[in-house]
Formats: sequence, structure tokens, C-alpha cells
Amino acid sequence: STRVRSSAASDVYKRQHESQVLTHNRINKMKINKESNVYTVVYAAVLVVVVGFVLALVYQAMRPAQLENIANDTKKQILAAALIHPSGAETVSELYDRHITGSYCVNSKGERIEGIDAMSVSMAAEVKKPAEKRQLPVFECQTEKGTKYIVPVAGAGLWGPIWGYIAMDANGVDIYGAYFGHQGETPGLGAEIEKPAFSDQFGGKPIFGSDGQFESVLVVKKGQEPTDRAYVNAVSGGTITSQGVQKMLAESLEPYTAYFKSLDNESTK
Repeated sequence: STRVRSSAASDVYKRQHESQVLTHNRINKMKINKESNVYTVVYAAVLVVVVGFVLALVYQAMRPAQLENIANDTKKQILAAALIHPSGAETVSELYDRHITGSYCVNSKGERIEGIDAMSVSMAAEVKKPAEKRQLPVFECQTEKGTKYIVPVAGAGLWGPIWGYIAMDANGVDIYGAYFGHQGETPGLGAEIEKPAFSDQFGGKPIFGSDGQFESVLVVKKGQEPTDRAYVNAVSGGTITSQGVQKMLAESLEPYTAYFKSLDNESTK
């Protein structure tokens, strides 16, 4: 009888032990193996999703401020062409609203195009189109020296895009002021196009010849100045960038010919 009870107890113990071992094995199988390739891939994927979500939220939160900064920088460049610069407590936006009294687009015939925001037009894209298909922005600016008409220009330098704004006198013939910018021209060389020492040369230069034909303004090296054309001196050591400015002016301004001549007709009435 004692042996029977001992054998029964032993069987119960074995069954309990086997059950515990089985349960332990199941738990181990359910545990994540952090050293497996599957774990690494899943962890990386989850991390990418979370980081991407956070970055998207940050981008959306900052986007309005970024757009405002871009708009203000463009306004500052437009005003610079008319020789107007921020000073004191007045913001760029306030200065722009005070001086820019109108903006619109015209076509190559000098006719206004309705329903287009001049500020939203990319001149870099427009110069790639045939002249007759372009949307040509115009910004009317009131200055101490009367109304000026500011138009954008865009082209290519040595290392990347160059651009600018040209302010025309009310007669549509003479340049009142200019601003130029660049993306990656060489400092001290081609990058000098953004300095007043270069842009100030354009004041008073006519873009039409004595016969009334569009001629633009040449950008030439010192010692190579023409006697029968309007010109400015190229930046020292920035030959290709200077040539880019000359080409940019010719290709960007010529489609405005009809519009500029309409200004000349108005000013002589």
C-alpha cells in the first residue's frame, strides 16, 4: 500500500514537472528575440514611421512662417530694385504695401492678363517659354522720384540660377535701379553681382536704341566698352556670370517691349 501511494505521488510530480516545463517553453517561444533579423527590421520600420510623423507635424507647424519669410524676401528684392530699403521699425511687408501700389501680368503685346497674381509667377519658368506665351509680371512702385515699373528677370550664371528685378522709369526706356541675386556663384567673383557696386551701374541706362529698337544693356570687361550701346562693367573675375547677366537681361526684358513702349507713349502725352 505504501509503495502504491509513493508511485502515485511520483506520477503526479512528474506530470506537474512536465506541465511546468511545457508552460516555460511556451513562454519562451512567445518572448521577442531582440537579436533576430525580423526584430531589427520591424523595429527600424516602426522608428521610421514615428520619426516621419513627428517631422511632418513640425513641417506643417513651421510652413506658414517659412512662406511668410519667402514672401518678405521677394518683397525686399523688389523694393531694392527701386532703391528702397527697410529702415527703422517699419517691416518689409509694411514698406512694400506703402510703395507697391499695383501688380499685374501682361503678355508680349503689352496687354494685361486678368486673374493672375504677379507675385506667384515664376520668371525662371516663364523665360523657358516662347515670348508670346509668357506671363510677364509688373509691379508699380511709388518713389520720391515718381512711379517706377519693376519687372523680374531670370537666367543662369556659372554655377546655378541667377535672378533679379529691374525698375524702369515712367518713360519705359531708362532703367531706374536694379537688384541681382544668385544661388551659388563664387564669393568674391561672380557673387559680386549682388553688390551695389555692380547693380548701381544700371541706373540711367536705356534699353532702347536711338532708333527705338530694343537693345538691352551690355555687360563688358573694362577696356572693351562700346561707343554705340548702353553698357556696364562686368564683375572682375566673373566673366561667365557677367555674360549670364547680359543674356538674362536681353531674354527677360525683350518680351516687355510692347508694354514699355506703351509707358513711353503715356509719358509723352
